[in-house]
Amino acid sequence: MTVQLMYLVASVCFILALKGLSSPKYARYGNFIGAFGMLVAVITAYVHGVVHNGLWILIAVALGVVVGIPAARSVKMTAIPQMVALFNGVGGAAAALVALAEFFAVPDTDFLFRLATVLTVLIGSVSFSGSVVTFLKLQELMTTRPVLLPAGQQLAIAAGVSSVALCALTTAVPNGFLLWLLAVVGLALGVLFVLPVGGADVPIAISLLNAFTGLAVAASGYVLANTLLIVAGTLVGASGTILTRLMAQAMGRSLTNILFGAFKATTVAVHGEEQRTVKSGTVEDVAILLGYANNVVVVPGYGLAVAQAQHAVRELVSQLERRGVSVAYGIHPVAGRMPGHMNVLLAEADVPYEQLKELDDVNPGITSVDVAVVVGANDVVNPGARDEPSSPIYGMPIFDVDRAKSVVFMKRSMRPGFAGVDNELLYNPKTTLLFGDAKDSLTKLLAAVKQL
Repeated sequence: MTVQLMYLVASVCFILALKGLSSPKYARYGNFIGAFGMLVAVITAYVHGVVHNGLWILIAVALGVVVGIPAARSVKMTAIPQMVALFNGVGGAAAALVALAEFFAVPDTDFLFRLATVLTVLIGSVSFSGSVVTFLKLQELMTTRPVLLPAGQQLAIAAGVSSVALCALTTAVPNGFLLWLLAVVGLALGVLFVLPVGGADVPIAISLLNAFTGLAVAASGYVLANTLLIVAGTLVGASGTILTRLMAQAMGRSLTNILFGAFKATTVAVHGEEQRTVKSGTVEDVAILLGYANNVVVVPGYGLAVAQAQHAVRELVSQLERRGVSVAYGIHPVAGRMPGHMNVLLAEADVPYEQLKELDDVNPGITSVDVAVVVGANDVVNPGARDEPSSPIYGMPIFDVDRAKSVVFMKRSMRPGFAGVDNELLYNPKTTLLFGDAKDSLTKLLAAVKQL
């Protein structure tokens, strides 16, 4: 009775944590509540299983502390999505291994137990291998573009059909070899599932795989007769599914198109490279443009995170506000590498949450904006997503900064964004490019504005 009561306390903590994480104001508290709930769960599991598995639990906790704390402290903000992908994959693998162990440890099982076991093994395996591929893509250890294998679509279909058949067969006729074979097919299916996903769609794949891991954990909860795992897994699965849907909506595309659109893509032959001119400016030119503007919108992106320029942009904005300039930040829901990436980054620099504006807040009045400053963003301001049906990102909602009176585009180089698509905004006559590291450019801009 005491164990179930403690599991109930932990479950309530997890629910409150999700509620807190839905608001930037309470996200920190939500994180602490979730951590406390996990502590309660671990202590309860230890006390409950100490007779048979106490030493193993202590070893697992020690390994988690030794590996987890240094890893968490050494990971930069820009690498958080990769870390999330790895943690998610490890969770899926753990669920699959636990189900395999239980299958061999419990000889006499009923139908529901076997069904939960095979689903845990399959979903956990898919989540693990798929998460590893997303990690490799985000870490740029392999190409971030969609990878289309010869007969890749047919291989994915074959793996999917085989996994369903193995699930049915293993559930009906328990067999250890078939279960191991199912795990191998699941690993292959996870790789084939994620390889065709590329560019800005990779974070969406991570979110979907996170939902898969939640389902695997919930199913393993049934295998282990553990109520807390069922609740926690269901929460992760539901929240991951909702997040995936919201991210797909923010991209303006269906989930089916994101996951399988690469199979339908056509290759366009380019017979010659058109030489196009851009207008670059100096720090002094941009400082004058900003210093004497009335209304400015700053659109940050992944380049801001890479340069760790959040404090520099905050100082520049504060200086402009002292000159009477009205400044807002345009935050795209998929800017960066994960939802809320820019929100967290700017919160580190104490940017007031009220200054963070979404698409629907900025676009209606964009024509009255004197200067739109793009700092490290690319795809989320690409007019091709709005105007070019042939563009891979067509349909994705963007900030219509090309309709502002003038645009300042801060970039390191002319390389395209994460989606690998050229940005027509760069060639717009209203656009002034300021090349260089974002932090360095913003620091120089601050000094130049102060001298006006």
